[in-house]
Amino acid sequence: MTAMIAIIGLGNMGGGMAGNLVRNGYAVRAFDLSEDALAKAEAAGCLRAASTADAVSGADAVVTMLPAGGHVEAVYTGDVFAAAAKGALLLDCSTIDVATARRVHEAAAARGFDMVDAPVSGGIAAAGGGTLTFMVGGSDTAFERATPILSAMGKAVIHAGGAGAGQSAKICNNMLLGATMIATCEAFAMAQKLGLDPQTFYDIASVSSGNSWSMTSYCPLPGIGPTTPADNDYQGGFAAALMLKDLKLAVQAAQSVDASIPMGNAAEALYQAFANSGQGGRDFSAIIKMLG
Repeated sequence: MTAMIAIIGLGNMGGGMAGNLVRNGYAVRAFDLSEDALAKAEAAGCLRAASTADAVSGADAVVTMLPAGGHVEAVYTGDVFAAAAKGALLLDCSTIDVATARRVHEAAAARGFDMVDAPVSGGIAAAGGGTLTFMVGGSDTAFERATPILSAMGKAVIHAGGAGAGQSAKICNNMLLGATMIATCEAFAMAQKLGLDPQTFYDIASVSSGNSWSMTSYCPLPGIGPTTPADNDYQGGFAAALMLKDLKLAVQAAQSVDASIPMGNAAEALYQAFANSGQGGRDFSAIIKMLG
């Protein structure tokens, strides 16, 4: 019998994830507040649900991809816990604060549900292509149950630890990414001002100690390295506003455990200034325009 998966949240990431679940043989019942998102999910083979409760009723598993912790907590403590079948597996793939993730885990456990927090890395293209990386927090049992579902949407599924560990890993990873992208942008901008050809600098740095993913896989200048959002006027990819959201989560998490993150704090301040200038909708690598 084909497993039924409910997916709540069909934005740029959730819509692609839903399509990959269908392509991998799952029956998918989908819900989003956006009519356009629902229509796209239907076109990808999903069944349209009239509400969150309608989507999760009778489902074997529930996948959520929502904007923030408040949305996640409201959806689970409201319709999901009330309407989901006994024994349904709960998978939250949103990127939210660690405290909320742990609180929702505890509430799920109190109602007898296995749950994982499984935020993603990879962006819109990876969501559509089924090549996301999932960082998973939860019990061994919940992780084992979740792995086949997550594997249908991604290339890597890694158990980070207990409840909230997936969010912790995601926040630390994206803080590193944000700071590294800024340093990469600064280096390319300075190299040009010093008279170096960008391609020549790329050829040198990409095989030297300054090499990083931000350079070799996501170069912030057009025409250098693999195709990136820089080659499309910084459209698509990972919006600067979303990077700012993740950096704010990192700052919040650092404060909660008294961790020193001077580079993380600097990255958050710079992306805040970039967003304040009206650039939050552009890819996060577009910050080179502010730093150049």
